[in-house]
Formats: sequence, C-alpha cells, structure tokens
Amino acid sequence: MTWMTWRQFRMQLLVAATALAAVAVYLLVSGFQLRDAYHNDVATGSNLSQFTSQYDLPYYFGSALVLVVPGLIGAFWGAPLIARELETGTHRLVWNQSITRTRWLTVKLLFVGAVAVATAGLLSLLVSWFAAPVDRINDNRFIPLLFGARGIVPLGYAAFAVALGACVGLLVRRTVPAMAVTLVVFVAVQFLMPLVVRPHLESPARSDVALTAETMRSASLIGFTNGTGPNAPFVADLGVPGAWVLSGAEQVQNSSGRAVTMATEPCEHAGGADAFQSCLAKADFHVAVSYQPADRYWTFQWYETAIFLALTAGLAGFSMWWLRRRLA
Repeated sequence: MTWMTWRQFRMQLLVAATALAAVAVYLLVSGFQLRDAYHNDVATGSNLSQFTSQYDLPYYFGSALVLVVPGLIGAFWGAPLIARELETGTHRLVWNQSITRTRWLTVKLLFVGAVAVATAGLLSLLVSWFAAPVDRINDNRFIPLLFGARGIVPLGYAAFAVALGACVGLLVRRTVPAMAVTLVVFVAVQFLMPLVVRPHLESPARSDVALTAETMRSASLIGFTNGTGPNAPFVADLGVPGAWVLSGAEQVQNSSGRAVTMATEPCEHAGGADAFQSCLAKADFHVAVSYQPADRYWTFQWYETAIFLALTAGLAGFSMWWLRRRLA
C-alpha cells in the first residue's frame, strides 16, 4: 500500500518540492540581505523606517504563504485522496486484493499527512528565520498573521487540512466539489480560531497601565469617542510590550480610581499633540488593561497545536468509521 500511495502521489510531491526549493532559495538570499541591512542600519539606530518599508512586502507575503499552504494542501492533496478513488471506482480494485478498508485509508492518511506536515514545517522554519530581525522590531508575536505562521502551529494546520480534505472527499465523493468545500471550511476555521477560540485558551491577566509618555506613544487611541458633553468618557487604547491586549479602548481613571470625563480631563488640546501628551503624563492617570502576557506565547502555541491535532484525530476516526460502516 505504501508503494502504491507513493506512486499515486509522486507528481504532487515533485511539484511541491520544486516550489519549496524555489521559495527556499529566495528566502535564503533575501534573508542574508535583510540581516546585512539590519546590522548596518537598524542596529546603529538609523534608517528604521526605510528598513521596515523595504522588507514589508516579503515579510508579510512570506507569513501569509505559511498560512495559505495548509489550505492548499487540504484542497489539492487531502480532498482528492479519497474522492478521486471513489469517483473513478479504483478503490474496488484495491479492496479486492485483500487490502482492508482501514489499512487502505490509514496508509494514505499517514503518508500524505507526514509529507504535508514536513512541508509546512520546513516552510515555517524558513520564513521564521527570514523574518526574525523584523519580528524583533515588531515585538508582537500574537498578531494573528504572525502567530499562525511561526512556531509549531503550522504543523497542526497541515495535519488538520489533510484529514479535513480526506473526510470531505469521502462524504462528497466528487473531487472538484470536495476541493472547494475543503478550502471553504479550512478558511472558516482559520478565521474562527483567532477570533473566537484563541482568546479563551487562557484567562487574561489584568493590570493598571500608567498613562506615561512611553505608553501613549504606543497607544492606538486617546480621546473622547462615546458621546459629547461634560460626561463624555475619556478613553485610551494602550499596548503592552510583547503582549496580546484584549481589552481595546478603556476609560481612563485618575489616581483615586475615578473615571475621567470631558469635564474632569485637565489638559488643553489646543497646544498640539506633544503638549497634550506631556500634560497627561504628569496627571497620574492609568487605564485597566486585559492582556495575554508575552511569556504565554508558547503556551498558546502548544494549546492550538493540540486542538488541531485532536481535530485531525477526530476526522480520521470518523472517516474510518464511515468507510467501514456506511460506504457501499
């Protein structure tokens, strides 16, 4: 069965290996150039904006590629794995050769799954190496695009994509529709995970962050957004270095813990942004922030990888049950 699976899969594997080799050459050459620019410009404290703008495109393209590849693997490797055999009827030839259905599916899933995990892992490793200097500058590994393209979670995505594609192919029994359904479901899961599931994997920490000149520089919002008049709340959306901030814009409080409003906010806005922020920094204000600390990054990586591997096992188990009991 392993030899037959290799024979059926060798063309897809050759195409993937060629594409991966081309990407590897590009990332290695660009990665050394990026490091030279980093040490010559950024490490000396100059030309930071020029450096980041020069490498923004390959940085985000490489990260997006790591997220896209598992979806393509699910659609082009996972979905046809069973659907094509059922569509053409070749599965009956194998089953008549004393090969059990369970063994037939197990070998296919293990072989293609192992290749998929190796491909996603190698691509993630290359992109992580290429992007390491820019990651240090950004100092936020929890951004959804970067979180899903670094560490070990791409391995879980790839395994899940293959199992999902095989399961959909088994149920749909047509190759092209199975590919489309697999891609849609995989994309939906990739959106739901960071928006719905990931924030609840660990209870967030909560602390008061002082409104200082440094924290205001990283703030995405400071001002009055909800209403007008003397009772309009004064809010700020502050960042925490390296952490994943969950709370968004929160009301600013004074040293006594009372909410600051338009009537009690003491600083004049007419003097310009610098004078306004300098005044606020002296007012002893603070904001309550909910966040996931930076040191929980690998905890989240392991949690999410375990979730996708559990989904993979569940889909594989369901596929085997369906193959034995429901497929004529």
